[in-house]
Amino acid sequence: MAISLAALLGVQSLQLVKSGLAETTWHQDIQWVAVTEQEDPQRFLNGGELVLTTGMRLKSAPEQRRFVRQVQRAGAVGIGFGVGLTHEAVPPALIAEANRWGLPVVEVPYETPFIAITKLVADAQSADHYAKLERLIAGHQILARALLTGGGLTELLKNLGSMLRTDIVLTQFTAQLYNSVPGNPAPTADTWASYPIPTGRRDACTLWVRQPFEDTGIVGYAQNLISVELNNMVKQRQAQRALSGQVLEDVIHGTLEASEASRRLAGIGVNSTRKNVVLLAESAAHPKQLVSSSMPRPLEHGVTAVVGKDLVVVVTDDGSGASALARSLSDHLAEAGIHATIGIGGAYTKPNGLRWSYFEARDAASHGLPVNEPERLSLTSLLLASEDVPLADMANESLNPLRNFDALHGAELMTTLESYLNNNGSVAAVAEALTLHRNTVRYRLAQITELTGYDPAQTQDRVQLWLALAVQRLNHRQQR
Repeated sequence: MAISLAALLGVQSLQLVKSGLAETTWHQDIQWVAVTEQEDPQRFLNGGELVLTTGMRLKSAPEQRRFVRQVQRAGAVGIGFGVGLTHEAVPPALIAEANRWGLPVVEVPYETPFIAITKLVADAQSADHYAKLERLIAGHQILARALLTGGGLTELLKNLGSMLRTDIVLTQFTAQLYNSVPGNPAPTADTWASYPIPTGRRDACTLWVRQPFEDTGIVGYAQNLISVELNNMVKQRQAQRALSGQVLEDVIHGTLEASEASRRLAGIGVNSTRKNVVLLAESAAHPKQLVSSSMPRPLEHGVTAVVGKDLVVVVTDDGSGASALARSLSDHLAEAGIHATIGIGGAYTKPNGLRWSYFEARDAASHGLPVNEPERLSLTSLLLASEDVPLADMANESLNPLRNFDALHGAELMTTLESYLNNNGSVAAVAEALTLHRNTVRYRLAQITELTGYDPAQTQDRVQLWLALAVQRLNHRQQR
């Protein structure tokens, strides 16, 4: 271990004698030994040294006092004054000045070579360094073993906190992946030291260590291990979400019997006998980052899955907490630099209820707000959500003749059709709304029938045209 001036005085073979009264740095570790005969050695010192001199150039009292001041300003722990050469005893002026500045002085007898003191301090430093290195290697083994034996991040960070004898917190964006403090309070920069964890994305993860603590190098090694484990967790998360996504897609498409759907949902952690809510996040700008993102703490126990290009989270909830959960997800993704819209589904039991909640969440997400509350799901939006029904193509096929005619002739057949359907087929109401003559409205309706093949006056055809217009509106809203 490193040795202090007090300990050095206790080494009988050196025969050192304390001079003066100062003991300010008496028990401070000696970092190195500097032998000098300079009148002003300050620029050659880094602090923490024991300065050894025979005072060869310190003939006068002013020179001796100046020497003490220079050594003290450099941050040395003390002066070892060799006697028997230039001086038979430590000069009184030097002792007095050292007492004034609180700098310890020891007398080194002629029989004790300076090299003996230097070697003793160097050996102590070497032993201290070796002991620290042994502790560091042992710490490396403990942290690595925590991961290799399946303890994961929790066990690794628990061991790290024990080594540093302080509290540890690991955060990723708004989520706390680990917190050793009861109540999980957020760390603050004034009392915690922060260390970035490299994960491939700048500032994605931060290790917080409560001050004070002594870092012998173990924190740097822990940073690397945490980085490796986080990347492994991302791969595991992606694989798990892909598997859960396959189950959810089968349930959503209705290809499973109710009992089989319940069994497979239970296999991925969804209890379909309880009320569940679907949160759906979509991001056109960051789809890859979205589906591999971590979850905020309130959603840690939810089941996450990738369905298409969307991130789906299934949480057990009666609907009362869904909005808060969606906002926490939105904030978490925003903190991660992921621009996404969140749709909330209703709370339902059974596999069919999960399907309905998914379609509601998907429809809500199309509204484009950061967080979108569920609305009553229409048959139109449900049909549009099904990839097996080419409803959008069918709508375009019905309405394109009217769009083309309006573009060529400046007509308003599309406007007339929408007004007619919104006014429940009342020619008089359309004429009043569009300030047209009733015969003009009838003429336009006849043109619509001729161009599309659908007669708005007939219920079956009216439904076809209304459905086409509804699909068109939904498409425009999704594109925005």
